[in-house]
Amino acid sequence: MSNQEGYPFEQIETKWQKFWEEKGIFNLTSAKKKPKYYCLEMFPYPSGRIHMGHVRNYVIGDVIARFKRMFGYEVLHPMGWDAFGLPAENAALEKGIHPAKWTGQNIEYMKSQLKKLGLSYDWTREIATCSPDYYKWNQWLFLKFYENGLVYKKQAEVNWCEKCQTVLANEQVEAGLCWRCSTVVKSKKLDQWFFKITAYADRLLEEQKLLKDWPERVLSMQINWIGKSFGTEIDFRVADTDEIIKVFTTRADTIFGATYVVLAPQYPLLEKLIKGTQQENKIKEFIERYTVRQDLEDIEKIEKEGIFTGKYAINPVNNEKIPMWIANYVLMEYGTGAIMAVPAHDQRDFEFAAKYGLPKRLVIQSPLEELSAQTMTYAFEDEGFLVNSEQFDNTPSKEAIEAISLWMEKEKMGRRTVNYRLKDWLVSRQRYWGTPIPIIYCPDCGKVPVPEQDLPIELPENVDIQKGQTLADVPEFVNTTCPQCGHQAKRETDTMDTFVDSSWYFSRYISPKQENSPVDIEETKYWLPVDQYIGGIEHAILHLLYARFFTKVMADLGLLSVKEPFLNLLTQGMVIKDGAKMSKSKGNVVDPDEIIAKYGADTVRLFILFASPPEKDLEWSDQGVEGSWRFLNRVYRIVQQYAKEGKIRGSGFGIRDLELVGDDKRLHAATHKTIKRVTEDIETEFHFNTAIASIMELVNEIYKYQFRANDNSSIFVLKEALEAVVLLLSPMAPHLCEELWEACFVEALGKTPTTEQASIFDQPWLKYNPEAIKEEEAVIVIQVNGKVRGKITVAVDVVDEEIKNLALAEIKDKIKDKQVKKIISVPKKLVNIVVVPLQV
Repeated sequence: MSNQEGYPFEQIETKWQKFWEEKGIFNLTSAKKKPKYYCLEMFPYPSGRIHMGHVRNYVIGDVIARFKRMFGYEVLHPMGWDAFGLPAENAALEKGIHPAKWTGQNIEYMKSQLKKLGLSYDWTREIATCSPDYYKWNQWLFLKFYENGLVYKKQAEVNWCEKCQTVLANEQVEAGLCWRCSTVVKSKKLDQWFFKITAYADRLLEEQKLLKDWPERVLSMQINWIGKSFGTEIDFRVADTDEIIKVFTTRADTIFGATYVVLAPQYPLLEKLIKGTQQENKIKEFIERYTVRQDLEDIEKIEKEGIFTGKYAINPVNNEKIPMWIANYVLMEYGTGAIMAVPAHDQRDFEFAAKYGLPKRLVIQSPLEELSAQTMTYAFEDEGFLVNSEQFDNTPSKEAIEAISLWMEKEKMGRRTVNYRLKDWLVSRQRYWGTPIPIIYCPDCGKVPVPEQDLPIELPENVDIQKGQTLADVPEFVNTTCPQCGHQAKRETDTMDTFVDSSWYFSRYISPKQENSPVDIEETKYWLPVDQYIGGIEHAILHLLYARFFTKVMADLGLLSVKEPFLNLLTQGMVIKDGAKMSKSKGNVVDPDEIIAKYGADTVRLFILFASPPEKDLEWSDQGVEGSWRFLNRVYRIVQQYAKEGKIRGSGFGIRDLELVGDDKRLHAATHKTIKRVTEDIETEFHFNTAIASIMELVNEIYKYQFRANDNSSIFVLKEALEAVVLLLSPMAPHLCEELWEACFVEALGKTPTTEQASIFDQPWLKYNPEAIKEEEAVIVIQVNGKVRGKITVAVDVVDEEIKNLALAEIKDKIKDKQVKKIISVPKKLVNIVVVPLQV
């Protein structure tokens, strides 16, 4: 298709993008004369080019921002760049280009792509997290966390990605693989920095009640990840030693059925326990094999493997000596890294015991059938009553959990406690391209925070990434003096996890040029929380949980006045093609630049919005793109045909008092029904697809309408309908609608393109007239015993009893030999008359 076959989109889009930028149409002032609305899409990593997933995310946000602006809100709609991270270093390795240069080039190109889409961003607020002006405040916040006991360093068993040569937080390991490169993640011991997110675990759970407009799926994912559970921590002594293995369980009622103890391969006491045993070398080989990090979800799927340590533990409730095993189905990340195994009442333990010939002991009997440990084919995990449990025999299992926990606590065998799956956030990264951690190591003073006046600690540029260098390889960065004693000292050479950058950026947009604080506190009081946040479901645990944590800490520091960062959350679906997510390896990628060059940005926007509701996956369709292009051309032609040629004059929205009949009345009603539907679809559910469908129906009505050039009613009705199409479509297809508004309507409203009200987006959103959409007559279907026997037309205000009488009169000849037993009516729709044969 050539550009000449349709409206001149290239010329129109270039013109209006230039106009918006030169006039600063979307640059927010600080007037605060209107109610505020903060609309934000998750900012992108500047990887080089935007893809259709980006386009969908940003177009959805843009429609909401433009709609709210026209609806009377002061709209904050910024954009920036999540610019630190591994891909820049990987590009440096592959292409021999410095990460800073690669990132800067990508930002410029992607910014030009976003502008081509006609997105209504306030670019005066643009931020890039790799800028010292931004990451200075990462460092400042790190120091504030440190001062308040929310940052600490310790040696820890960490998740290590060999390919990326860095540590990963638990949340960054997906199905045992690195979230970035899909390499198998192993465990390694390193000194690492942690944020104490666990101190906020309860608030992260409790304050979910403030998130009434978040998807339930996201909230559930966070609840599961935090993993709060009430249970009992039981002390199992290692036989013939004073070593204690602490076991956490939510099923204290099964303690008498424990027949072995299992330790995770990373359990810290293992090295000491196995030293000098006959199996020492074999056990070490097993531990090495299972240093691959697993998730709770993975445990259900893997083949269970284990090895006997040669050691025994003492069950405190009966002093029974039970074997200690190491197995791959126990996680160091959950509980204590040790479990009591009760194979009769836990399916994973049952399968492991069956494989290695370990005993089963029944301690909960089913109330429905008599079970036997010898004949069980699967674990009994339901409620029942206790057996083989000494003084607790015959106690209902649910009651026994509390009773046994209290007894063990009294006898000092254990204690009731709360356990969390959530672990503290590991923020150290052994990479170059990130925020330097502002800590100095002094031989005399120990760990010393960098003084605030010395921030930012800037990244040195003389790092050879291709040689694998990090900050540790730059002497002029590492070597410094202690700010306390003045002696020679060394800087921390780890950088921060890039999720730190994105945990508070939405606050920085509000005052991006603030020089003496990360945020302007008064401005954040006005603008936060973000009213609408938009991004993918894949960020449910990582970014969204961290952002909630940071907001709570910053509020406690007096920097913010809100408890939650994002009031409403929309998680848009993926863009897929040929049934799969777009990817280069599958050969199903659609380049946005190519589609824009062929059809224009408005066509791309319209298709993205029309093809699917935003929360569902969108299947790419070339035919769908063609259909969106054809529709925009229909709009362009019909508006040009009537408005630009001078066939209609004046504003169309002054006709409410006219007496309209026939086609005029029908088009008038269709216009106002469309205004109502589009407004509700966008405002309440973001159903842009049905909003567009309603506009398409109105355009069809306009094409069918028989215009009368010298008839005032006809002129006003048509003008109103055309105005409505252009105004209602403008958030979705802004370039075309700006052009049509200027060419066909601005002059009639007494304005010119140079006046303050020149942009269509300074027009108020349309309001529908309830009188116009009121139905005056209703067609009532008449049924006899459920079968249609006739129809009547009545005034809509006729009462139900009268409608029944009219229906009976209409079909009296058809039921003259029947007896009416009952009349059922559905208001304004049907009357069903139930009849039986006459009794003789």
